Amino acid sequence: MSVNMLIADDHPLFRAAMCHALGTLPDIQLLEASSYPETLQRLHAHPDVEMVFLDLTMPGTEGLNGLVEIQAQFPDVLVVIITAQESPTIVEKAIALGASGFIPKSASVDCIIDAVETVLEGNTWVPTAALLVNETQTHFCNEFSSKLKLLTPHQLKVLQMVADGLLNKQIAYELAISESTVKQHVSAVLKKLGVINRTKAGIAFKNAMLTN
Repeated sequence: MSVNMLIADDHPLFRAAMCHALGTLPDIQLLEASSYPETLQRLHAHPDVEMVFLDLTMPGTEGLNGLVEIQAQFPDVLVVIITAQESPTIVEKAIALGASGFIPKSASVDCIIDAVETVLEGNTWVPTAALLVNETQTHFCNEFSSKLKLLTPHQLKVLQMVADGLLNKQIAYELAISESTVKQHVSAVLKKLGVINRTKAGIAFKNAMLTN
């Protein structure tokens, strides 16, 4: 049985390089997306996709937002981050937020194949050079990511908008829902994240999503 994979990156040359590398593996079917909105469209149109290679700097998303949103909407899809950013902090955050792997764009073909095979076997793959950050940072990543996974896709979208500084009536307009529904979502978000107000929720989310 073939494994369906989606390469989500806005650079055609890198997608071509990934296709070449993955083409050496047996029974692999590949799809491509050049933006984050297109990535979501592909996932909705192809529910049999099992693995996504997600660039962190594609048009339509910022930082680790895309990873979190895909995890919420498509919990059975394995997400492997591919990026030129290799700091241990980013690796730690990505894995804590649910990524199954983290492949630097500088990785060799053999390294990419090893990462894919490791993830398909149910394990997590990170570059050997990615040393763990300090224990305080690790604890924060794990604790916040656990709380974030309690949110429904709608609650996550509301949190993203709160973090962007939108007011309840603006969120209601954007999502085509009532303002009272937005207030219910915000209340549920605050409770699940264990914070006292929307400002603290927005700051915590922004900090967790940062990749620089």
